[in-house]
Amino acid sequence: MKKITAAILGLGIGLSSLSHAAGYAVIDLEKVVENSTYLKQQNASLEQSVKPQATKLEQLAKDIESIRQKGQEKGANVQQLQTQYQAKASEYQSIQQGVQSKMQASLQAMNRSFEAKVKQAAEQLRQENNLDFVLNKNAAIAYDKKNDLTDKMIQKVNALK
Repeated sequence: MKKITAAILGLGIGLSSLSHAAGYAVIDLEKVVENSTYLKQQNASLEQSVKPQATKLEQLAKDIESIRQKGQEKGANVQQLQTQYQAKASEYQSIQQGVQSKMQASLQAMNRSFEAKVKQAAEQLRQENNLDFVLNKNAAIAYDKKNDLTDKMIQKVNALK
């Protein structure tokens, strides 16, 4: 029993000499994303770039609805309306797929770029504050609010070009 107690005490002393108070900070990544001027600018730019196609899609949807309504009228030339309907529906689908592909590619590039900015800003914060870790707030079960550097992180991410 004395040997076990001595071993535990020795282990405890050894571990306490190896450990130190780890400096850490937490970041609310959701808040960083919400307050990112980069993401806001990129989203606005993306919306502007697909606006002509979105307008065209709206017009095509109206045209398709109009053709559908005409098809329900008595004496309508059903074959001609079907041809028009198929042409408009095909054009609609083609434009929609193009917009989706463009948006998906743009969002992936935006996410990669933003992730790099977040990592760069986190590393800067870590070094400036002499920290061992910068953690996502959602990954921590509990933390001291004084270690929340979200606002500083937002400033750093927004300052990066």
